[in-house]
Amino acid sequence: MFTNTARISTTRASTYLQQLCKHFGHKVEVQFDPTSGHISFPFGQCDLSATQDNLDLTVSAETDADLSKTSRVIASHLERFAFRENPEFEWQPHTAA
Repeated sequence: MFTNTARISTTRASTYLQQLCKHFGHKVEVQFDPTSGHISFPFGQCDLSATQDNLDLTVSAETDADLSKTSRVIASHLERFAFRENPEFEWQPHTAA
């Protein structure tokens, strides 16, 4: 399993978490509340966690190519939803054993 993580500094973390989950919930399985969420894509998954000042994202997939796709999908949608804040993504890659 391949994994990327990112932390976005924002006071709107819960809003963005819920917006992402509601958006993707029209097409794929999602679970969420105001502070945590999980999105299951056919090619990977994303776990989200919101605090007062940060949105933490963890994407994982079976292959590096699917991980890249999952990361791009999440980042592109969040960039659109948070366009006023222009979020910076610094994905930190991890390879699970």
